[in-house]
Amino acid sequence: MKAGWMFFVAIRYLWGRAKEGGRYLRGAVVGIALSLVPIIVTLIVADGMIRGITDRFIELGTGHLQVYDYIEGGNVDTLIPTIAAFDGVRGVWYERQGLGVVAGKEGKRGATIRSLDSSFWVEEGSARYLNTVAGSPQPQSDQDVVLGQSLAEEIGAAVGDTVRIMTIRGMDGRPVPRIAAFTVAGIVSSGYRELDALWCITSRGGGDRIMDGTAGRPRLIVKIDRPYDTARIMAINLQRILGPPYAVYTWGDLHQSQYRSYESTRQLLLFIMALIVVVAAVNVSSATSMLVIERRRDIAVLKAAGASPRGTGGVFVLASLLTGFCGAVLGIGAGLLVGININSLIHGLERLLSFFSGLFRGGEVKILDPGYYLENIPIIVDWAAVFFIGFFTILCSLLASWIPARRAGKLKPLDLFRKY
Repeated sequence: MKAGWMFFVAIRYLWGRAKEGGRYLRGAVVGIALSLVPIIVTLIVADGMIRGITDRFIELGTGHLQVYDYIEGGNVDTLIPTIAAFDGVRGVWYERQGLGVVAGKEGKRGATIRSLDSSFWVEEGSARYLNTVAGSPQPQSDQDVVLGQSLAEEIGAAVGDTVRIMTIRGMDGRPVPRIAAFTVAGIVSSGYRELDALWCITSRGGGDRIMDGTAGRPRLIVKIDRPYDTARIMAINLQRILGPPYAVYTWGDLHQSQYRSYESTRQLLLFIMALIVVVAAVNVSSATSMLVIERRRDIAVLKAAGASPRGTGGVFVLASLLTGFCGAVLGIGAGLLVGININSLIHGLERLLSFFSGLFRGGEVKILDPGYYLENIPIIVDWAAVFFIGFFTILCSLLASWIPARRAGKLKPLDLFRKY
């Protein structure tokens, strides 16, 4: 017998009439499809959240690369022309960053003081994620300061108010407090609370007023064309050109622990979701077992016509393979449809819940608090992961059918004819 007959019979079992056993396999297709939808949606949302948060950190915070001088300390700005001329570099900025306490009308709070050139905030990548809540997005003079939204709310500062910044400087080996007054020129937000909750931004001259070599180490922030693809190569090439005592770090080095935490959470979520696929594969095994029981007469006829035990079992293996394939196609397709439109679905659900909440004098409902999450999730589809999930689903379905298919191949036709 030619192998084509196995495929024909398998197709008939899957898409044939219910009394031919198709109801079991079609039920397994639905089960697999439903199990894959949350996996694909979780993959898209997790990747989108990680990318959206990472983009904000590297565009508004650390940059794509950072250059330090660990001996001289203050001479890194002399490297700006050399680095800016490097192929693939978008921009280079001098920054001094330190810690201090910012005091306003309603309180005081520890803050990260960032002193850097104002052009950094109007650069294409920075401007994409920096939201100006009030005033100007960068200091207008050395007496101005720009605050992160959360910091401004906590100390009760508004545009035009005077705030005091206290830092520590070393004098004769002893720490001495230094206090300077600044005018709030603007309030900004990155759209992610954890990032700008401590931001206190000054001009370079303003930073020199309150920070010296002991209060904040100078560095260069470098932005390149493809930070996710070429950051490591660019860092190696720059390090080779600059040499000691300079050190070049990538955004991955600077955010290593945080990025690994995000990836670990993502992998754990996908592992938990993968268990659902395994359960769905067990359902395929049950469906194949019921199909073998109901189609014993067919098995007897096939064997009497010359089908080998391997060929008979192959019919049910192929049926399970087609079941897994159809379930994977339907589930991945539905998951991609939901995942790609996740922002519209979330905002629609928020409006619906807010409407019902308003009927009972409730406030506006936010599923994702914009203070701690991204208000709009970037849509990132990892096609390699999607194809792997589909392959894993089909493989699980195939393995789950092996035992019932092997049992079908061992059935003896004479015993079946006597019974049926």
